[in-house]
Amino acid sequence: MEDREILDCIQGLVAEERKLRALRDSGEVSEEVEVKRLAQLETNLDQMWDTLRRRRAMRAAGLDPDTVEQRPSLQVEAYVQ
Repeated sequence: MEDREILDCIQGLVAEERKLRALRDSGEVSEEVEVKRLAQLETNLDQMWDTLRRRRAMRAAGLDPDTVEQRPSLQVEAYVQ
């Protein structure tokens, strides 16, 4: 996945997060649904940012950023190296 694709994905996740909050504010979705989906969105955002940071670090080190693979959510959320 290229940097631009990752950034587009991040923007899409943020847009979904905003929409979900607006739906909750208007009463169109329950708090339970909002909380569950927000947790998923936050995890996905963390994974995308992690991938983008690692791609940039690889590029800065003169290495191939295309070798970076998205890490599992548990690894990203626990900040395990």
